[in-house]
Amino acid sequence: MAKRNIISVLDMKDDMPELVDLAIRLKAERGHHGDPLKGKTLAMIFEKPSTRTRISFDVAISELGGHPLYIEASKMQMGHSETVEDTALVMSRFVHGIMYRAFDYKIMDRLGDNATIPVISGLDNLEHPCQALADMVTIKEKKGGFRGRKLVYLGDGNNVCNSLLYACAIMGMDMVACCPAVRMPNAEIMLNASRIADENGCRIIASHEPYEACKDADVLYTDTWISMGDDTPLETAVKIFHDYQINSDLLKVAKPDCIVMHCLPAHRGQEITAEVMDGPQSVVFDEAENRLHAQKAVLYTLLR
Repeated sequence: MAKRNIISVLDMKDDMPELVDLAIRLKAERGHHGDPLKGKTLAMIFEKPSTRTRISFDVAISELGGHPLYIEASKMQMGHSETVEDTALVMSRFVHGIMYRAFDYKIMDRLGDNATIPVISGLDNLEHPCQALADMVTIKEKKGGFRGRKLVYLGDGNNVCNSLLYACAIMGMDMVACCPAVRMPNAEIMLNASRIADENGCRIIASHEPYEACKDADVLYTDTWISMGDDTPLETAVKIFHDYQINSDLLKVAKPDCIVMHCLPAHRGQEITAEVMDGPQSVVFDEAENRLHAQKAVLYTLLR
């Protein structure tokens, strides 16, 4: 099989439904799926701190029979005394795959272009594809499918929002990116996702009106107002995003069986209230668990 990267959700465009179903199957078979990746080593390079990404990839490769290799980017020579291109070629001789959690998507692309082994994004400043895959797994589990469903993302138009735009468009689910005008998602991604959505019979919409956007929503989704590497003062962020908080009043506008999602870590009382996050419509911790199973599906598909 030809070497394949998953750096953007677009890298899953042709088989995202199959990856979702595989993740659900591997979840059901946990502890009973043998060692399909026995002898495989996954190098995990981290520039940004992580809880879910590190643990889920570590456990995922281990439970599939492989070996995780944790690397702090600051302890490597990549980008300092060695080029990204040379690092990619050297690592391709040592390990079977690379998971990279990066600040800059341009470095992610360079690593992926030059490695001869699969490169998987664990997040960069443009996208978070494995999170989006886990989110689609969660929605299928809770809602049974995607057609005719509506997801409303509220808050900062960041990397998570960008990846959700692609994922919803690919899976045929309507999405509203409800963000302040000064913090909208990437314009090119928004346009590309809209084109894909047109092909798949769904809609991608932008909005600045939370209560209008959330009408008849099946899913409400949010993320932190200040992402890692963002130096916006909290006082400024609160002014920008105050009206975009998921709270009980906003939830009442959505469908009665609407689910609430957050990729974590959450700042209770800012982008989401504790009442909603701990309430009966929250699936936040099921969503977090599904990072593990989504990661397994990616590793199984790329490293076999």
